[in-house]
Amino acid sequence: MAQTLVSDVIIPSIFQPYFIERTATKSRLITSGIMEMDAEFAALANRGGQTVDMPFWSDISGADEVLSDSAALTPAKIAATQDKAAIHNRGKAWSTNDLAKWLSGDDPMAAIADRLVDYWDRTRQATLLSTLKGVFLASDSSMDGNVHAIHHTSGGAPATVAATSFTGDTFIDARQLLGDSGGELSAVICHSAVEASLRKLDLIDLVIPSDGGKPISMFQGLRLIVDDTCPFETIDSSVVYTSYIFGQGAIALGFADINTPIEGGHGTEALEFARTALNHTNLLIQRLRFVMHPRGVKWLDASVAGHSATNAELETSTNWSRVFEAKNVRIVQFRHNIL
Repeated sequence: MAQTLVSDVIIPSIFQPYFIERTATKSRLITSGIMEMDAEFAALANRGGQTVDMPFWSDISGADEVLSDSAALTPAKIAATQDKAAIHNRGKAWSTNDLAKWLSGDDPMAAIADRLVDYWDRTRQATLLSTLKGVFLASDSSMDGNVHAIHHTSGGAPATVAATSFTGDTFIDARQLLGDSGGELSAVICHSAVEASLRKLDLIDLVIPSDGGKPISMFQGLRLIVDDTCPFETIDSSVVYTSYIFGQGAIALGFADINTPIEGGHGTEALEFARTALNHTNLLIQRLRFVMHPRGVKWLDASVAGHSATNAELETSTNWSRVFEAKNVRIVQFRHNIL
């Protein structure tokens, strides 16, 4: 008996490229400039293994020399350094039952498929925040120069003064950590309580997209992304928030092409469909292999139990070390209170 299945509506070999395309156009992390889809990193994700090595030449330095007819110039050298990125292997499965479809009068599997891009946008954001936590906890203190910590640290009542809070002035000081690379900053990600404080200070501008979509929040010309998974903690009765400021393309993103058809199944390695007939159940399984790497901070792979790092392992301090110059990393951690 012929019947129309979800697999007839969502063609896996077509859906995966469409998914990547929508990721690039809808993801707040990508449209803000925080993440940058990079063909080179996509190629890296297509390699085997758990990590990829990325050698690069360090900059040349040293003062020039005055020419002399009695002394030779002193040759200098250029040194090679190596960055390293983790390859992430992630997946998620969803199931629906025919009875749920009949009783609800709608197709739950189609609803799931329609929400996949937003789902993975949220999970990548969680992975990014875990990555940043680990990066700035780097056990060798190599990222300390990219931290602007002004929060209240003494005992007593919570701080409410502007000097320890996220304001227009203190944000400028945080941006200045990148020096002349500060002009490449494109976005801020912060907790909603921080955004509310900035609204009270009348520091947020709303920009209407050309397509008439939802207004975009801007702060000092930078895209403002609000997410309550941004960390906060209480230190000596004072709530301390951690916000992050990013330069353009600070995080490189590349997806492996795993759109290979599955033998004996329906779909591809990236998007597979299955059915358990006796239970009246449909399954949709999506798998991703990708690199999401903070440029210039080396993944040391020092503490990973499985074949791919978990978010908790991304937060481990011994897994990270900066290899670029501090201002070229283009990420600032801003620890502060709010007014």
